[in-house]
Amino acid sequence: MKIPTTPREAELAAAPAEATPATAAAVATAEPSLDLSLTAHDVAIAELRRLLGAWRRHEPGARLGQDAEELHQLRVTARRIDATLGLFKRQLPGALVQARKTTKAVLRTLGTARDLDVQLAELAQYAAQLPENERAAAEPLRSYLENERVRARTRMVRALDSEPTRRWLETLSLAGGERGDLSAAERALVVMPERVRRRFRKLRKSVAKLRGKSSMEDYHLVRRRAKQLRYATECGANMFGKPADELLRALRRLQDRLGAHQDAYMAQNRLASIAADQASGLPPPTLFLMGRLAEHNLRVTQQARETLTRSWRKVRGKRWRALRARLAELRDSAAAANGAGPISAATAAAETAAGSSLAGHSPEPEVRPVKH
Repeated sequence: MKIPTTPREAELAAAPAEATPATAAAVATAEPSLDLSLTAHDVAIAELRRLLGAWRRHEPGARLGQDAEELHQLRVTARRIDATLGLFKRQLPGALVQARKTTKAVLRTLGTARDLDVQLAELAQYAAQLPENERAAAEPLRSYLENERVRARTRMVRALDSEPTRRWLETLSLAGGERGDLSAAERALVVMPERVRRRFRKLRKSVAKLRGKSSMEDYHLVRRRAKQLRYATECGANMFGKPADELLRALRRLQDRLGAHQDAYMAQNRLASIAADQASGLPPPTLFLMGRLAEHNLRVTQQARETLTRSWRKVRGKRWRALRARLAELRDSAAAANGAGPISAATAAAETAAGSSLAGHSPEPEVRPVKH
């Protein structure tokens, strides 16, 4: 049985409405925009302002707790703020870069409450498919999780009201100012393609290290680097055009597999922790049902691992090659605008064949199936 209510699936459903910079590019004209005067600083500030607006829209609903989607969107927004601060740390003022520490603390607080929302929804769907005479066993667990959720939400609201969080929001709201006389190396046309290439290389290396018995930390690193590549690509999607849109679709599928894997693993751990807590007071029928639910989560984990190789192949195949070619075009445009002229056709062909970056790197290895 597939449980569709995960943070990843909810994010996919809601991203076009709120949190995906690539949305505009997907519906724009086929010819991407090339503003040679745009700097990476400009891109970063515009993105932070957009995200701050999203935060202000979703914070009231997240506080009320009547719609779980509002909390989810607030968490997505915080996650993207963190990604933006990391992506542009060389182009942003020190005060903004330092604000990333508070961003991570906010994410942890939101994540605890959101994870309980997801687990309650998963339990409801699982129980709905049980025979009617077995559903009563799920009620004590549901009550236990509901109580945990109330406590987590109380801590969340207290954290949102705290002085560090309010100072964090004030710092984000003051983002901007004069951009100054920036060099050509800080133009968005140069910086954004380089960021995407670098993040792809890191993701590729992480995937290459996976084995059938790799730890959850290894899979989590792949997931985190897939997100980093996705966010970097989305931030530059207006200049990357259609190749970015194609790669983003494949990246979202990869993230969905990795997300299902982690959600199931975390659910297993929570169930084991509850079962081991003698103070929980859960009756034997509920503990038995929790064991069956843990087995279900184990199957989800195994299925996610089995489909990971196929999902990765779709990312690093023709979709990445198309985007890489577009990044090379942007490099030539930046060089021409700077008076250096485009690189020779022979050099471009050699770099494309090798999958090199602006500075060059070794050819992409063949993808190896993860053995299970």
